[in-house]
Amino acid sequence: MENSGQATALSVSQLNRQAKALLENGLARLWVQGEISNLVRPASGHLYFRLKDESAQIAAAFFRNRQRGPTINFKNGDHVLAFGQVSLYEARGDYQLIVEQVEPAGEGVLKRRYEALKKKLADEGLFEEDRKQAIPELPRRIGVITSPSGAAVRDVLNILGRRFPAVPVIIYPSAVQGDAAAPELVAALQTAVRRDECDVIILTRGGGSLEDLWAFNDEQLARSIAESPIPVVSAVGHEIDFTIADFVADIRAPTPSAAAEMVVPDSEEWLRALDALLTRIGRQGRRTLEDEGQTLDWLHRRLVAGSPAVRVARQQDKLREIRGRLSAVMRMEIHTNRSNLQSLGTALLQVSPAVRVQQSIGRLAQLRQRLAAAGRRAVSEPGHSLQVAARALDAVSPLATLDRGYAIVTDAASGKALMHVRNVKPGNDIRARLAEGELIATIREVIDADK
Repeated sequence: MENSGQATALSVSQLNRQAKALLENGLARLWVQGEISNLVRPASGHLYFRLKDESAQIAAAFFRNRQRGPTINFKNGDHVLAFGQVSLYEARGDYQLIVEQVEPAGEGVLKRRYEALKKKLADEGLFEEDRKQAIPELPRRIGVITSPSGAAVRDVLNILGRRFPAVPVIIYPSAVQGDAAAPELVAALQTAVRRDECDVIILTRGGGSLEDLWAFNDEQLARSIAESPIPVVSAVGHEIDFTIADFVADIRAPTPSAAAEMVVPDSEEWLRALDALLTRIGRQGRRTLEDEGQTLDWLHRRLVAGSPAVRVARQQDKLREIRGRLSAVMRMEIHTNRSNLQSLGTALLQVSPAVRVQQSIGRLAQLRQRLAAAGRRAVSEPGHSLQVAARALDAVSPLATLDRGYAIVTDAASGKALMHVRNVKPGNDIRARLAEGELIATIREVIDADK
């Protein structure tokens, strides 16, 4: 048995060489994420360190010929992504990672996830233009999915109120950053689709880093946007920011303000167009009357030239009837368009800042009157209570007792009130306070009532 064992035994070098081959052949080159610790920078220019997480660590070697860019600035405590080959250092039998590339953790991972999802959805056709919907020229109601406390919602509401205040806006609140943001955005979009109360939806938030905007790169959100029967305008971040939601949405706006300008026309342009339409209607009506008048004049001349007087009179009556009907139609058309114009003016007036300011001034006057009344009550009630307390205090005052003929007697030397004759002796000086003034006297005799 001993001879057999010696014949099959491996040397340490052979064992390590086989273990190294197994590691290098069995594991492909891969990315490893961890925190740098025990970083060593020898004169050779190579970097040696350990990658660790909460429960494990691995040795890593980053040779000088592989180093590119800012990797020399890494330090202990940095969280990084290291790409390389798992191997074994035969001389010591150390299991290690031979690093070929290092980059900061976080954004690099997110960029790869972003590009992978973008390619996946593009291959499925979710970015194709032929599946995207057109937004209505004048929506009846606009939905906005965003944070109700962010700057984006204020920008959108400001632009919508300035361009076309008559169109109502519904806010579907949602977080726009953090782990809970993507599910909340999906839920808000599904709620808007289920209620079916808007003609267009603006999905928006302000600018930020890739991590800040990551909720808008969520696959479920992208698929919900693609499935939405309501057109979706994506306005996420600044002009240079692009998210998956931008590619799958029906329209991508560079900023929240630009999205608001896309979904509604300028009310001033609409009013000018309406005025122009009324002018064209009036001009066309006058031309129609003139044409009909010429036709009737021509018929009248024919009747006068070659028909009996009765037929002429009948045609004249018909001419007057047609003229009256045309005039009535024109007046009705002009009245209808003028009423529509007045209705639009009234709607604009109702949202006018001047009306709101006047209402606020009225409410302020009412509040001032209530404050003044409350102030008078606050002063009068404590004053009455003070008078009652003063009368009660005066009733128990020792000075009131003095007014009835009594006196307060104190020892002239110590000033202490005398309660018993045992506290003084003949010859002591005493001070008696009366209702008006005081007396200083010397005791001639002490009479003890108990004896």
